[in-house]
Amino acid sequence: MSGESNLPLFDARVRRELYDQRVLVLDGPLDDDNGTLLATQLIALAAHDASTDIALWIHSPGGSVPSMLAIRDIIRLIPCDVSTLVLGIAYSAGQFLLSSGARGKRRALPHSRVLMHQGSAGIGGTAVDIELQAGDLRHTRDTVLGLIAEDTGQPVERIFEDSLHDRWYTAREALDYGFVDAIVQDFDEIAPRNRPRLGFDVTEGAGQ
Repeated sequence: MSGESNLPLFDARVRRELYDQRVLVLDGPLDDDNGTLLATQLIALAAHDASTDIALWIHSPGGSVPSMLAIRDIIRLIPCDVSTLVLGIAYSAGQFLLSSGARGKRRALPHSRVLMHQGSAGIGGTAVDIELQAGDLRHTRDTVLGLIAEDTGQPVERIFEDSLHDRWYTAREALDYGFVDAIVQDFDEIAPRNRPRLGFDVTEGAGQ
């Protein structure tokens, strides 16, 4: 039996079709490349239509903190709402983007899982370097935890305590905590609306 799969790949063509329907997908780790791509796609879609929602679907184990902060900044900057949906997992940076969506439009599939933690980073070099890096990491940590508190409605003290160790949430628990606003019960809640094709393409390289 061949090891090759005959199943269709989630390739640039599929992403392009979803993009035309104002749906963006983060599948896999968030890095500088796909983070920049998602940010520019959000800007392009908002410039094309400032009143229609954009959907961000998430299945991610986490990734780049600078990229997730940049995407959240764009979500808050553009005039249209960005709805978010966790397809399977939204861990770490995935959780951050999930809860960054427009209030009332953040959703989870019934058996999805959410993970919150503070993350980690390597520190090395001279004593002075280590002190500077530690200070920057504390600043970034406090910024991220403060934004999670803002998005979930939880006190920042609780966010800090709950994020000290890996903590997984079921869809129901994620709803109760404030990461999402609803658990998907009906296809119409997440079905993309057909949109006319744009005259330019910023999807090249997605997922690479």
